[in-house]
Amino acid sequence: MWPRSASAASASAALCGRGGHRLLSCVAPPARRTPGYPTVSAVAKRLRHTALRASVSSEAIAAAPGDGEAVAEPSVPPEVENKLSKLACPICYYPLVRSSSQSEPFRVPSSLECSTCKKIYPNREDYWDMTVAVGSTEYSESMPLTTEIFRTSLVSFLYERGWRQNFIWGGFPGLEKEFEMAQTYLKPTTGGIIVDASCGSGLFSRLFVKSELYSLVVALDFSENMLKQCNEFIKQENISDKTLALVRADISRLPFVTGSIDAVHAGAAIHCWPSPACAVAEISRVLRPGGVFVASTFIADVLPPAVPVLRIGRPYISQFAGSNIFLSEVEIEDLCRACGLVDFTFVRNGFYIMFSATKAS
Repeated sequence: MWPRSASAASASAALCGRGGHRLLSCVAPPARRTPGYPTVSAVAKRLRHTALRASVSSEAIAAAPGDGEAVAEPSVPPEVENKLSKLACPICYYPLVRSSSQSEPFRVPSSLECSTCKKIYPNREDYWDMTVAVGSTEYSESMPLTTEIFRTSLVSFLYERGWRQNFIWGGFPGLEKEFEMAQTYLKPTTGGIIVDASCGSGLFSRLFVKSELYSLVVALDFSENMLKQCNEFIKQENISDKTLALVRADISRLPFVTGSIDAVHAGAAIHCWPSPACAVAEISRVLRPGGVFVASTFIADVLPPAVPVLRIGRPYISQFAGSNIFLSEVEIEDLCRACGLVDFTFVRNGFYIMFSATKAS
C-alpha cells in the first residue's frame, strides 16, 4: 500500500461499527460456499451502498449462487481490495477470515479465524482481541510490572486525567506540540494507514482521526482498560469511528501482514516495552518500504555521566519492572538501523526525544 490522498475518503467508507467492528474490511470470508449466500447482484449492491462493506474476495463472489443466469464477475472496489490483506494472525502472520461458525457473510463477525492455524480472535465489542494467548484457559504467565500497572482500571482512568500531563517535567512539550511535531515527520504517509502503538487512552489516536489525513487509524494497546477508556472518549467527543479501529495486541507480535502499514506512531511508549528490540523489529516488519516510524520517549544522555551507570543498572531494573528506561539517543539510532530503519532524525528537550526513522526501500 503506497502513500495516497485521493483514495482516503473512499477508503473510509469501507470501515464500520464501534471498537473491533472497524477492521471488518480487512478480513476476507471463507472461500467455501455458505448456504444462503447472497446473489452476485446483491453483493455488488451492498458493496456500493452499505457502510458495512464486508470484505468479499473475488473467489467468494465467483462462488456465489446466481439466479440461473451467467453473470460477469463484478470487480471489487480498489479501496476494499487494499484492505483485504492487512489484518493477520499474530502467531503465523497469515490472513484472517470470518469465523466458520458464522454463516451470514454481511453480519459483523463475533470472531475472526486464522486461515492456517485456525486460531480464533474474538470481538470484545470495544476492541478486537488479537493477543497470542487469547482463548487459553489453563495457561498463564506473569507480566512485567509496568504492563500490569497500565492494565489496571485506576491507572487507565487517570492516564489522561493528570498522569500523562506530568511528563512535562522531563521535557515533553505537551500534547498539541507533540502532535504537531509528529505530523511533520508523518507527512509522507498522508492518506495511508497509521498504527498508534501503545496508544493508551487514545490521546494521539483521536487526534489522528480528527485530522482526516489517514484512511485508517489503528489504536493499538495491550491494556484492555486503556482501550475501553479510548472508546469512552470517542463517544464523549462525538468522534466518527469510520476510520478508527481499536485492537488489543502485543507490541512484539503485531497482527498485520508484512509490509502493509504506512506509518507507526508510539508516543511516550518505548521506555515501557519489555523488549524495545523485538518491538522495533516488528514495527519494521509491518511497515511498507518508505513507511515511517515516529516515536517519543525519555533519554538518559542529557546527563552523560549517567549513561554508563544506567547501562549497568538497566538489566536489574528490567528484571523487576520489565521496562527499559532511559535509553540514549545513540542506542535508539543504533536499534533502528539494526532493524532496517534508516534516515534517523530527532529533536530533543531535556530528557525528552522525538525521533523518526524510515523503512529501507
